[in-house]
Amino acid sequence: KKMRLSVSPASLLALLFLPGASAFAPHRGHAARGSSPLSMSAVERNANFGKLAGGYLFPEIGRRRNAFLAENPDANIISLGIGDTTRAIPPTILAGLQRGVSLLGDESTYTGYGDGNGREDLRTKIAEVLYGSRISPNDVFVSDGAKCDIARLQMMFGPGVTSGVQDPSYPVYVDTSVMVGQTGTQDESTSQYGGIVYMECNPGNGFFPDLDKVKADVIYICSPNNPTGACATREQLENAVKICKERGSILVFDAAYAPFITSPGTPKSIYEIPGAEDVAIECNSFSKYAGFTGVRLGWTIVPEGIKFKDGTPVRQDFNRVFNTAFNGASNIVQEGGMAILSPEGMKEIDVLIAYYLENASILRTTMEGLGYVVHGGVDAPYIFVELPEGKKSWDVFSEILESAQVVTIPGAGFGPGGEGFLRLSAFAPRDGILEACERLKKTMAK
Repeated sequence: KKMRLSVSPASLLALLFLPGASAFAPHRGHAARGSSPLSMSAVERNANFGKLAGGYLFPEIGRRRNAFLAENPDANIISLGIGDTTRAIPPTILAGLQRGVSLLGDESTYTGYGDGNGREDLRTKIAEVLYGSRISPNDVFVSDGAKCDIARLQMMFGPGVTSGVQDPSYPVYVDTSVMVGQTGTQDESTSQYGGIVYMECNPGNGFFPDLDKVKADVIYICSPNNPTGACATREQLENAVKICKERGSILVFDAAYAPFITSPGTPKSIYEIPGAEDVAIECNSFSKYAGFTGVRLGWTIVPEGIKFKDGTPVRQDFNRVFNTAFNGASNIVQEGGMAILSPEGMKEIDVLIAYYLENASILRTTMEGLGYVVHGGVDAPYIFVELPEGKKSWDVFSEILESAQVVTIPGAGFGPGGEGFLRLSAFAPRDGILEACERLKKTMAK
């Protein structure tokens, strides 16, 4: 007769962790070589990270907010800071997300790994609904957001290029340039990194750089702009495309706030400009379209016609980075994306955008009524307020937090060109916007 060996799960687990019994068992050999464990590894730190000055802006805002709350636990803070949506996801779009979950609960409709670049039907919808079929679905890379894609683009471009960034600008352009090794150290006197071209943007030039003076391999333009709220005109973008063609530069166009543009004639996409498909990459996101800041779904357009100096299609290399560093957007979330792009979903988007634009109008009117010069807030959810001469933006941030219990964003956090400005976000609930305005009328009265 054959003998049967009965082993309980607990006994089996104990056997697995006998010395040498399993590849997963902890190894003790190294600790025996010295009298005490190492306090650090022998691995050299990536020197580029040592160049980064301070922490990333928005976590730093959160840290200061939390520190204030720790000292003032009864404070009623209103956030006009980070651009995080607050309205609930609309019914049609929510139903799409719920459908995405349900499909995974039935073996006949279950899906695992999909196309790393996104569902073909979603890429087709993006091309048709948002771009009027001006671009091919094959040029669309569905992702987890524009910010992540900018980092992936930087990984693709590598350390050998010179990046031109608007000053002030969204911090991800500068920080990722530093991380991949495109820069030198930061000059403390100017708060600028060597190796980056800081394209001056100010009220005098409508917060759009003079590209005739810019010499950069990759140029980053955000419109509607974060933080200034300025929108590039058709003429400005036509000139940008023309210059990039003449100089062999690549334009990265961040259009994450495009749905807030309501003024006739203002381009929502760089591909409204003839010839842009030869020089321009566009990043976009459903974060602000549909309240997907926590859901995560975006896309990047890399047209087939853009090529590197040696003739290699840029799309080929981005595809390699994308599918190496990313496994594709969630199946659930992509189903939600399909719902967004339905006729009913797009109507719900219009309602959301109108709500936030009304908030922006209230903030803009309030600050103008207090005598401040204000930018943005018309085709954008951000208001960029000029501070009195000599006022430092971080100081004003602290004053408002302590006196009004309102969180804002100091302009200096967006680069040296943002010093002397304060950014207000229109993404708070309406009652919060109204209450914040009443508090600001007292704290910021001139």
